[in-house]
This record gives sequence, C-alpha cells and structure tokens, in this order.
Amino acid sequence: MTLQELVHQAASLYLDKVAVCFDECNNQPPLYYTYKTVVNIASELSNFLLLHCDFQGIREIGLYCQPGINLPSWILGILQVPAAYAPIDPDSPPSLSTHFMKKCNLKYILVEKKQINKFRSSYETLLNGDTFTVEHNDLVLFTLHWKNDEMNLMLSDRKEKHEKEKRKNGVSSDNNNEEKVEEHMDVRLKHCLAYVLHTSGTTGIPKIVRVPHECIVPNIQHFRILFDITQEDVLFLASPLTFDPSVVEIFLALSSGASLLIVPTSVRMLPSKLAAVLFSHHRVTVLQATPTLLRRFGAQLIKSTVLSASTSLRVLALGGEAFPSLTVLKSWRGEGNKTQIFNVYGITEVSSWATFYRIPEKILNSNLKCEMPVQLGFPLLGTVVEVRDTNGFTIQEGNGQVFLGGRNRVCFLDDEVTVPRGTMRATGDFVTVKDGEIFFLGRKDSQIKRHGKRLNIELVQQVAEELQYVESCAVTWYNQEKLILFMVSKDNLVKDYIFKELQRHLPSHAIPDEVVLIDVLPFTSHGKIDVSELNKIYLNYINVKSECKLNGKEELWEKLQYLWKSILSLSEDLSKVPDESLFLNSGGDSLKSIRLLNEIEKLTGTSVPGLLEMILSSSILEIYNHILHTLFPDEELTFSKSCATKRKLSDINQEEAGGKSLHQKSAMSLNCNSEIKAFVALSRGSQILSLNTTMSLTKLGHFPSVYSSDLMSQTNIQSLKSLSPPALTGKSENPSFVAIVPEEGKPVIEAEKMELHVRWRSDTGKCVDASPLVIIPAFDKSSATVYIGSHSHRMKAIDLYSGKVKWEQILGDRIESSACVSKCGNFIIVGLAVLYQWTNLFIPMYLSIRARCIFWFP
Repeated sequence: MTLQELVHQAASLYLDKVAVCFDECNNQPPLYYTYKTVVNIASELSNFLLLHCDFQGIREIGLYCQPGINLPSWILGILQVPAAYAPIDPDSPPSLSTHFMKKCNLKYILVEKKQINKFRSSYETLLNGDTFTVEHNDLVLFTLHWKNDEMNLMLSDRKEKHEKEKRKNGVSSDNNNEEKVEEHMDVRLKHCLAYVLHTSGTTGIPKIVRVPHECIVPNIQHFRILFDITQEDVLFLASPLTFDPSVVEIFLALSSGASLLIVPTSVRMLPSKLAAVLFSHHRVTVLQATPTLLRRFGAQLIKSTVLSASTSLRVLALGGEAFPSLTVLKSWRGEGNKTQIFNVYGITEVSSWATFYRIPEKILNSNLKCEMPVQLGFPLLGTVVEVRDTNGFTIQEGNGQVFLGGRNRVCFLDDEVTVPRGTMRATGDFVTVKDGEIFFLGRKDSQIKRHGKRLNIELVQQVAEELQYVESCAVTWYNQEKLILFMVSKDNLVKDYIFKELQRHLPSHAIPDEVVLIDVLPFTSHGKIDVSELNKIYLNYINVKSECKLNGKEELWEKLQYLWKSILSLSEDLSKVPDESLFLNSGGDSLKSIRLLNEIEKLTGTSVPGLLEMILSSSILEIYNHILHTLFPDEELTFSKSCATKRKLSDINQEEAGGKSLHQKSAMSLNCNSEIKAFVALSRGSQILSLNTTMSLTKLGHFPSVYSSDLMSQTNIQSLKSLSPPALTGKSENPSFVAIVPEEGKPVIEAEKMELHVRWRSDTGKCVDASPLVIIPAFDKSSATVYIGSHSHRMKAIDLYSGKVKWEQILGDRIESSACVSKCGNFIIVGLAVLYQWTNLFIPMYLSIRARCIFWFP
C-alpha cells in the first residue's frame, strides 16, 4: 500500500466532497477543491513529469513552493509517477537547501511560478548553461546538471559504498538470492520511496532521510483509527512540508474523506488571527502541533478558544518536543472541555511518529496536582520501541536511550542504498522506565553539566511554566556558560517572584542566571523553539543593559540593596539592609554569590576585580565601597562610621575612629624586581590561611620570618578579618597592591607590587576540572611536584620550578577530582569517572609514585 493508493481509495468514495480549503485570510473568499479536482490536477502533473523526466537510479523530484490550494495535488502528482517528493522551503537558508539538493543529487526540481525569481536569485550558482526548464500550469520544471568535482566525488563514493553493501549482504545484481533481498530494503526499487527530508541540523550536520511508503503508511492507518477520523472532520496543515508531521496531516485527511485546511505561513505567525481562522471560521476538529506552537496562543486564548467548552477541536495531538506538564495542561483547559489530548512521539529517521498516549479523562478532570511527567505510551502499528543502557543492552527498568524501528519501519539515511529490515535507530532521547511505562527525560543535547552537577534544562522550563504569571517560556544554555530563562508574561514586575518560586522548586544548580521578559516566543518553521533567535535576543538584552549607566553613588547603593534582598529572597518589608550584613550569613551560598556578581557587573557595565571574594567574606557596605573604587578610582572616598568602628587594629587613631577619610601611604618606594614576592592569603572559605613570608619580606626588613602560630590565634583571626576594609577600600594608586598583615603594635605597610608571570606551560590534552596538588617534601624543598589530571585521562607529575614532566600516565577514564597524597607520602590517590553499571559506584584508582603501577579496587 502506498500513500497515493490511500488517497485514491477515499476519492472513489467522496469525489464531490471538499478535500482541500485554502484561506489567505485577506478578506477574500477561501478556495475549495473537491477530491475529484485534486486527483485530476495530480494526474495531469504525473503525465507531464513522465514526458519530461528520465530517471536513472533513485527517483526523486524537488518541490519548491509555498502552501497553497494546489499543494496536495502537486505532491500526489509526483507520487503517482512514481517518484519521491523532496520539499525545499523557500524560507530556509539557501546554504542548507543547497546542501540538501547536492546530497540528494536532485536532477529535477518543480518550482512554483510565483517563486521563480526567489529561486533563481538564491541558487544562481547551481543554475548554469545546461539548466533546462519547461512550464506546466503554475509550475516550472528545472533540470539540473551537476558537473563540479565535488559532486562527481560524492557520486563515486556513493556507488562504491553501494557495491560494498551488495557484497556484504550477498545481494547479486541478477537477484539470485531472493531470501537475502527480502531481508533488506532497497532504495532503488521503483515504488519504494515516498518522500525525502533533511533533519534540522541543530545538533550537527543535517542528515538526509529517505522514507519508503511502507514505513510511513502504518502511521496514517493507525491514526485514522485512534482519532476516529471521518468525512466530517477538518484537519489543519500546521507543519511545513520539510517537517514530517505534515505527511500525517495531509494524508490522514485525504485518505479519510475529510477536509484539509491550509493557510499562508504568515498567518501561522499570528496567534490571535490563527485561532479565529481555525476555530471560528473553519471549525477545525483535529489539530496536530508542537507544544511551542500551542503555547504561542497564550494561556488565556487556549483556555477561552482552543480548549474551551464550546471549541470545535475534537482531537489535539502534541509532539515534536517535550510534552507540557499535566499541571500546565489542566490549567489550559476551560471548564467543560471534552477535547481528547494525545502525546505523540517519534523521530524523522523512523518517519514521523512512533508512540502515542491519550491522557485519561479522569486525570484531566482531577483537581489533584500531578507531579509525574506524561508517559510516551504505546508503540504505533509496526513499530518496535527499545530502551538501552550505555552498554547497548535493553532494559526493563531504569534510565536509558530510546531506540526505534521495526521490520518495515526503516528509512534510508544519507548514502544508504540498502538497509536490513528491522534496523533500530538511536534517537538521542533519554527516558526512564518505571513499571513498564516510559517517561521522557530530555534530549541528549539538553543534558548539561552546571556547577559540577548534571542538569536537564527542560526540567527548568517545565517548572517555570507551572508558575503563576508565566504565559509561556523557554530555557537556553547560552554559550554553554549561562542558563537563561526567557518568559512571556503580562506582568513586567514578576522577576523577583519567579526567582523566589524557582528556588522553592529547583535545586540551587538549576536556578537560571537570568530571566529575560519577551513579548512572544520565536519558533522555527517546524513549530519548535528557535534557539538561535533566543540567543540573539539575549545578546541584544545584555548590550542594552551595558549601555545603562548609573546616575551616581546613591543609585548604586539603592540598586545593590535591591539585588541583595532579591537574590537572598529577603522580605520586601525590610526597608534597608543593615550595613554589617554578610552575604553567607544572610542565606547566601556560592551559586547565589555568582548571581549577585553577574547582576552587579551588568549593573555597572564593567568587571569588578576581586568582587566575588568580597561578596563571600565582607559586609554589604564593604562590598559597596569596593565597587566604588572600581567605578570612581580617582575620587576621594570615605567610610561610614559603622564601617570604620568595626576595624579593631591596635593603632587606630582618632581620625579613623571619627570616620574621616583614611589615607595610607607606603613607607617605601614600590619597585618591581625579578624576585618572587610573598603575600598572605587572608581567607579561603571558612579557613584563615597564612603563607611563609620569609623569602622576600625578611630581606626587606618588614616582618619576622614566620607568622603561622600567631596568625592562627583567635585574636589575630579577628584582626585578619577586620583588615579587609582598609586593604581593599583605602585609596590606592594601583589596585594590584597587596596589604601585609602586621604584628601587634606595628604599622601597616604595603608590600611590593605583585605581578603574575608565566613560568612554564604543560599540555593536559583536555579540560582540567580539579585543582592541582602541589607537594613539597620536607627533606628537599627544591624538588616540589605538581600533580594534575584532566579529561584526556592523563595524570601528570610536573616539576614545580622547571615545568619538566617527571612522569605521565594514561588512565582508564577522565579525571575530575583533585589528587590526594597518602599519609606515608609514597602514594598519590585520584578518583576516575569510571562507572560500573551494576554497582553505580565510582571506582577509585591508586597510582604509585615509585612503581607507577595501577591497581583497581571494586
């Protein structure tokens, strides 16, 4: 059975019934074609093509047109040749379409007359002197000749690959092995192919997908039964021809005696106008769409029109993206709505849909909150669904990747000529299997690692979408650095509310870096979220914010207070944050501190050196003063009394105690020589650390040789903490000066200027996730060693002073943790990211410094 045979069966029963309606929505009456007209126009086109086309090898004809009344007839005419139709979207980037045409080696392309000029200008490099054209009604047939070396090489490779496949599969040219032929699908068979598409290419190079009739026809047959399609139904062509659900929409209608409604692409972009056309003017009964396309109507319009009690919509099938949460779905339904709602799932590589699940009425009508995601449901006719773990084994419980296929549900990818029946295709979609039910987790490319933890960004979107005031939203991983939530809302004052609610429902590593309010979600021609357009919106957003300058110090203080309360979710009733408030003590953490850092730098339009350390260890007033020194380095800045009185140095004078201007001048000239300068580390986390300052400070006569015991006393810890404000906020000619902690009773003296220089470099192969381990033996301080591992599986021991590699080992997996040294000092211990499936435990690996032997401990 072929697609065209399904249509002819219906046409024989409903010759005079309306098959296609095209409404331009321009105050002109819609155009209507009966089944008889559709079939006649198709037959005329078939005869024309048979007269002018000479097929050799794969039979494919390109179709370059916009949606219109003739569209179904043109597709049917190509199929009746028989040949496969290869849609080319006039609105797609020419480079993508050119790749598609070259990869397919298209010899014939039908171009709509209205689109001739656009086609010629977009593909003038493909149209040479040998290009032949002939007209037929509203179409022009282009005959192309590929002569470049690239195409000849491509065809040669394809032929060679085919010959190898023939030898491998044992299929001889004279078909003497019928059993082997039966076990393989052959793309060159005359009645094999129905259509040719390319994948979107958003996650890599677009793949060419050639779809046989016997692969897609089961979709049409099964959905006719599931949706109970009759001649009374009106179906909407919601998808462009380049998106395979369009095949289901067209042939589900035309194989059932139903009507197919087509509107211009521009109308699909206008939610309110589209809703009126679908549900008021033409009373559409069956709608298949992506969740993004539905969301564009907005929650209010969905509830009042699309899913109202009086809606004409009998069936709503959502697919192509993650299904909305049940909480959101129920919030969209008007009281008394009876629309059947389906979750459909599949991939282009196995022709449109593979599974279906009808949401039970009792769940839709329940007032209980549903936390569980919607299951993928049951396989469609002829479809096999498997879930496999990372080792490729089929699993019945747990997490894994979906594989789709079936004996006849096989397509040809790229240059494949024959494919074994029953081939299973990896989807790149991860699911969890629980009690025999399959639940979608996310795409492979939506799984990110953020703040050291795995995160599925679709989870963030689902949680955000359930919040009050959120009409619709999308989440992106901008430049693999920032998690951005784009939100459509009628209320511009909801950012704080959104962050607070997300903090209640999501772990800290899943909280977005930024919420951006937009008027409408951008989507691709396939009805999916347009991530590239969202990235452009965000880039423009940050550029506009960077141009917004502060109107003085008072506004900085007000904005800092606002950000402080917002990020820490403090009460709005708190009129002013106390000057001595510490970020960590007020409910902050490391992730929130990064948010505050980003917000401050966006507010000021500049990077503020040392700001993160200040946020983690200093009061809000000290942070404010630190920012002032970056923004206004040449101005006299004063400390308030509340700040100055906190500093309890033994030599505080009356000028400081009174809160007046503090000036510290160096007692010596600040030269920079080749000698390494020592410094004191004031804090790291909750620890107070000190370094031996013997090397240069003793020579300068500034301080005694060792501080460690004194500095760790409680008194001096307090002194260290209180030293931070003058060291960082006192006026200085150069921000790279570092203050040295004095002994009791001695004046503060600024150290030599500290500069960083590259001493040596060492290639780790890939990224390094962990801090290096530095070991200086007590018996030989000249032989210090750095131990460092990376994602390239390398573990290296490098001389600290020379950069020379002492030894290097390639281990069993990537290294993500810092190395440790054993108590005896003879062993280095490092953890690998090797995961045994049956134990779910990380396997520690011990590396001997001396023998460099590897031991595994299960």
